[in-house]
Amino acid sequence: MQSPQTTGKQQVMSMQHLEPTEVLSVLRAAKDKGQREWAMILVAYKHGMRASEVCNLRVDDLDLKNGSIVVERLKGSLRTTQAVTEHRGEPLLNEHRALREWLRRRPNDGSDYLFTSQKGGRLDRTQFFRLFRTIAGRAGLPPEKQHPHALKHSLASHLVAANINLALVKQQLGHKSIGSTMRYVTTSDHQASKATASALMTIY
Repeated sequence: MQSPQTTGKQQVMSMQHLEPTEVLSVLRAAKDKGQREWAMILVAYKHGMRASEVCNLRVDDLDLKNGSIVVERLKGSLRTTQAVTEHRGEPLLNEHRALREWLRRRPNDGSDYLFTSQKGGRLDRTQFFRLFRTIAGRAGLPPEKQHPHALKHSLASHLVAANINLALVKQQLGHKSIGSTMRYVTTSDHQASKATASALMTIY
């Protein structure tokens, strides 16, 4: 548990990220639980969203025909329109399919929120937290990784590790400042030396 003195920045810095195999394990457990859980956790991961931001999504924010979703960030972050993508190599990462299947099963309870609770209406962040913790536990994740914010941290870490341009990572995470994105960057001496050698090969 975080101490009362822990700042938001310290919490981000100390947050554990999921390895790619762990992400797939969580998505597999989520799909076994239900279409809503699969779609919700996959959207949170692929767009680097906080629990509240996922719960605030409305049906009108999603445009599957044009393959886009409007992400309304909190805490001073950007409002972005991002692509809803398929994934031919790994079905669990097929966001378009996950959302399409959830919409087919989504109860018509009059709510305009995308992810509704079992009782109807908007799912709140506390419910999302409990759902994720249960699913992450079933996937075999340790307690320190059973928090939905680990999904945002995981996306950032995976994009940085894949050498994606930091400006693109910043946009995908909805950060206003590149400094916020840099908090997710960790490199070793070996990685730095290898990158430098590769860059010099292209220059000379």
